[in-house]
Amino acid sequence: MRGEPGSVRSAGGVAISRRSVLRGAVAAGLGAGAASLAGCSVPVLSGLTASREEPGTVEYWNLFGGGDGVRMQQMLDGYRQAHPAVTLSATTLAWGNPYYTKLSLATVGDKPPDVAVAHLTRMRTMVAGGLLRELRPDDLQRFGLTRDKFNPKTWDAGLVDGKVYAIPLDTHPFVMFYNTDVCRKAGLMDGDKLRPITGEAAFADAMHKAKAVTGGYGGVVAVINESATPWRIFQSLYAQLGGQVLADGGRRVVLDDAKADRVLALLAGLTRDGTFPRTVDYQGSIAMFANGQAGFLFQGEWEITTFQTAKTPFSMAPFPNVYGGASYACQADSHTLVLPRKPAADAAQLDRSLGFVRSMLDQSKTWAEGGHVPAWLPFRDSDEYKQMTPQSDYAAAADAAVYDPDGWYSGSGSGFEIVTGSAIGSVLSGQLAPGSALRQIHTKLGDLAATAPPI
Repeated sequence: MRGEPGSVRSAGGVAISRRSVLRGAVAAGLGAGAASLAGCSVPVLSGLTASREEPGTVEYWNLFGGGDGVRMQQMLDGYRQAHPAVTLSATTLAWGNPYYTKLSLATVGDKPPDVAVAHLTRMRTMVAGGLLRELRPDDLQRFGLTRDKFNPKTWDAGLVDGKVYAIPLDTHPFVMFYNTDVCRKAGLMDGDKLRPITGEAAFADAMHKAKAVTGGYGGVVAVINESATPWRIFQSLYAQLGGQVLADGGRRVVLDDAKADRVLALLAGLTRDGTFPRTVDYQGSIAMFANGQAGFLFQGEWEITTFQTAKTPFSMAPFPNVYGGASYACQADSHTLVLPRKPAADAAQLDRSLGFVRSMLDQSKTWAEGGHVPAWLPFRDSDEYKQMTPQSDYAAAADAAVYDPDGWYSGSGSGFEIVTGSAIGSVLSGQLAPGSALRQIHTKLGDLAATAPPI
């Protein structure tokens, strides 16, 4: 997801060595990405406790803009109300490469924030660069931040050599939006819910029936001017076939051409026969679904508030099990809260930081209203969350999340996503044949895999 540009504090004029700059480049993943955010909600203070910390400060950096930025501000206000003795200084930076570069440089310059947001797929590279503080079990225990309180899929995906460096806030999977009016007319509904779509034939049938109703398109996915969405839909399908792209921490490219070609042939067919549009960008895909020109939209769940605001008759479901196998999967990432490494340990500051992390989790209802699946089980398993629709309708997708593969050049908004997504988007737009796209991916990823991490 992409936030809006915000303010950034100076690193205090600390001299940055060449090694520091290289570390910053690693953490940034040498790439950038694109997507969208939406929504606003009422602050939720239930679950917050009185301040346990000594008076002091918590400096927090994040990358949330749009509706997620609004919700995060509400959560920060909730923390301030519940912890009046602590001064909270919050800074929002531009999503993607600028954020990770600045966070990395601040850390190696010994001027990091106390707490920061990091995508799960990017924080592992930060750990490899020595940029994050290990969160020890006894410290986590004091604040109730133990594995049994989190979605185990999300928690375990963030471990590095069995150690904890990040606390997951959510999972944001690639999902399916559907127009309830269109799907009802197409005979695809069972009461007020979409009937499950399982198998290639059922998927094609649903898209064609929706197209017949709209007179436009059956489904829509962003194709041009960005790389993240094409990668996400490809990875959701490719992972259902059991395919992998990288191995050995990104040092080998193991893309299975037969499986990848099967996926690309399916996607190319959808745009070639007019079931999906060939030339539509991110915002165009959102507008097309909001206006009823397509019965289905495939995108991240964060667009929920866009369609609520537009009063689109819609609901949401997990990305379909298109290949019908037992190994269902969908592409996803998670926002996590991390503690950048500091030159001197401070027990009081650690407690303030972990208290802040806990308060964000205690406000998971506010965060979930924007579409993200909460990682915090005390809320995700509550009746209150189960009554949230359509949010709870696709919550199971978090248990089938497939994260981008490990590699110093991989992760959300990275060079990896740009390489793969650009080639896949060219197939969807009809500019490249599947075979040509695969050769391009092999060549460009091969170059990255052969390049030593710049640290």
